[in-house]
Amino acid sequence: MPQISVKQLFDETHDKLGIIWVAGIEGGARKLTGEIVQKPTLALIGHLNLVHPNRVQVLGCAEMDYLRSLDHAALAQSISHLFSTELAAIIVANNEPVPEVLLDAANHSQTPLFTSPLPSPYLMNVLNHYLTQVLAESISLHGVFLEVQGMGVLITGESGIGKSELALELVTRGHRLIADDIVDFYLVSPDTVEGRCPALLQDFMEVRGLGVLNIRMLFGETSVKPKKNIKLIVNLIKLSELIISSQDRLQIEELSQNILEVEIPKVRIPVASGRNIAVMVEVAVRNHILRKRGISSTREFVERHERLMAGAREEE
Repeated sequence: MPQISVKQLFDETHDKLGIIWVAGIEGGARKLTGEIVQKPTLALIGHLNLVHPNRVQVLGCAEMDYLRSLDHAALAQSISHLFSTELAAIIVANNEPVPEVLLDAANHSQTPLFTSPLPSPYLMNVLNHYLTQVLAESISLHGVFLEVQGMGVLITGESGIGKSELALELVTRGHRLIADDIVDFYLVSPDTVEGRCPALLQDFMEVRGLGVLNIRMLFGETSVKPKKNIKLIVNLIKLSELIISSQDRLQIEELSQNILEVEIPKVRIPVASGRNIAVMVEVAVRNHILRKRGISSTREFVERHERLMAGAREEE
């Protein structure tokens, strides 16, 4: 299961969220393993079933007002309820003053305690979005990932079939490179898979005969993109490997490939000398967009053929 440490969360969000680490410095190694930001208002009152381990607890105005309304004994009991399980971290929002008993409890339990000037709803939205991105289930696949006609397209095929050369031609035609050779895919929602470029390969593409190229430097800022949701897979296959007589020329049967339990539509394009594969990829993307709109050229052709055949039988 993907996980990050509280220290990594702090390092990557403190500038944007204005977070200050005020207590529990020793707890930076604590792990976060899911979309786990919550406001524990009722937990302060004693509903322990609402305190979940390994979560980031956000204390906003309502929670801090409640704590300030308590006498010393009740305050100590509420803080004890809050720390009754191993929290990942606590963030006090709105620059609310932190009670000394909360600071002591965080230090004693080595629970990271942060403060932020931002309101709690905004903090929770940003942190949940961040955790969804970095903790998403992931897989790495071999291929070239591009944005073609505004759609994320993964080009696959055996080594040496011309994936990078095809990608280079598509970039020259105004499309955008995301990743060459290795693509990291993340399940960012139950039905959405996002493809990202590994940091080491960002902006680079290897083309046989030319070596490693910096696409951003060659074609400008708009020629590359760091990530994109995958919507289509184009599988390149040598024409000689296809059994022409048995090939589904009308493409009636729609293909797909499972990535992280999400079915991604897939098309196969035979590669042979003289075929303009870049144009075929562009047309495949346009055709896929039409299919998403409920327009199927194959179905329209088959229906027209069936009407003509029915009319011919009636005349006979």
